[in-house]
Amino acid sequence: MPDKLVIVESPAKAKTIGKILGKDYIIKASYGHIRDLPERAFGVDIEHGFVPQYEESKTRGKNLADLKKTAKTVKEIYLAPDPDREGEAIAWHLHEVLKNTNKKADFKRVAFHEITKSAITKAFQHPGELNMNLVDAQQARRVLDRIVGYMISPLLWSRIERGVSAGRVQSVALRLVCEREREIQAFEPKEYWNFLAKFSQDAGCEFLTRLAKINNGKFEIGSKQDADAVLAAVRGAKAWKVASIETQPRKRYAPPPFITSTLQQAASSALGFSASST
Repeated sequence: MPDKLVIVESPAKAKTIGKILGKDYIIKASYGHIRDLPERAFGVDIEHGFVPQYEESKTRGKNLADLKKTAKTVKEIYLAPDPDREGEAIAWHLHEVLKNTNKKADFKRVAFHEITKSAITKAFQHPGELNMNLVDAQQARRVLDRIVGYMISPLLWSRIERGVSAGRVQSVALRLVCEREREIQAFEPKEYWNFLAKFSQDAGCEFLTRLAKINNGKFEIGSKQDADAVLAAVRGAKAWKVASIETQPRKRYAPPPFITSTLQQAASSALGFSASST
C-alpha cells in the first residue's frame, strides 16, 4: 500500500496529478478550507492578540474524516493546495489537523503553477516548507472580515433594514462612492473652452494643435468672448513656426505565454469553457 499522501484543493486536480505521480502516491482533495471561524459565534479573541478560534468545517466532515483515516496509514504527507494566500492557509490548516492524527508523519509543502508532468515532478523533487507570512496574511484578512462584518452589520440592521451586510472591502468602497457622489452633487459647473488650431506647411502636411499655454503661463477660456479674443490673436499673427519637436519611443509587449491557470481563465472568460473542457 502506498505510504505517501498528497492533498490538493480540488478533485479535478487530484485526478490529473494522480496520473502523473503514479501508484506510489495516494491523492486526495480537501475541497477547499477544512477549518474556519465558527458560523454562529464571533470567533476572534480581541482581548488576547486577535487570536482566531477555528473549528472544523461541518460541510467537509465526511471528507475530513477520510483524510484523517488515510493520514494514519502513511509516512509522508505532501501538502499541495494552490500557491497563493488561501492555498497556503489551507495547507497550514491541514498540517495543524493531521499532525495530531499521525505524529510520526513527515509533512512537506509542494507548490506548482501549472499541472504538467515537468512542473509536478520538479515540485516533488524539491519540496519546501509552509510560508507562514502568507498564512498570517490570510488569517489577518479573515479576522478583519469577521470583525467588520460582525460589528457593522448589526448597525446597518438597526438603521437601514435587517439582512443588509457590511464587509471589509465593500464598506470602504461604499464610503468612497458616497464621498464621490457628494462631490458630484456639490459641483458647480463652469464654462470651459478648448482651443484647437490646424496648421499646414508649404508641402501640404497638416497637423492639429491644442492651445496649452499663453506666454508660458496657464490660462482658462471661460466664455465665447475670451475664445473670440484668442482666435483674433491667432489669426492676426503674420507667421507661425514650430519651436521644438519632441519624440519618445513607445513599446508594446506581446502577452506572456499561457500557463495552465491563465489558459483556463482565458478559455472561461472568452468561450465559457469549464476547467475540464479546457
